[in-house]
Amino acid sequence: MGTEQREIWFPAKRYGWGWGWPVAWKGWLVLAGYLLLAIGGAGILLPQPQTATSSVAFAVYVLLLSLALAVICWIKGEKPKWRWGK
Repeated sequence: MGTEQREIWFPAKRYGWGWGWPVAWKGWLVLAGYLLLAIGGAGILLPQPQTATSSVAFAVYVLLLSLALAVICWIKGEKPKWRWGK
């Protein structure tokens, strides 16, 4: 068996739990796509005047979008665990 090194897009944070800023261009692309989709969704789902239905729809949209980002970070990032530095 060969030792296959997988490419990390999102490194673990130095302090706390989770992932830090991307270190690969593919990670930056994913993050930029997330931000563009969130901003675009706000323009579509939050028409003027703002209604309760559009607010709930936007909240659900951002929740699903964030879940997709977390799944990508889980797959392409370092193993998340609580860290105290180093």
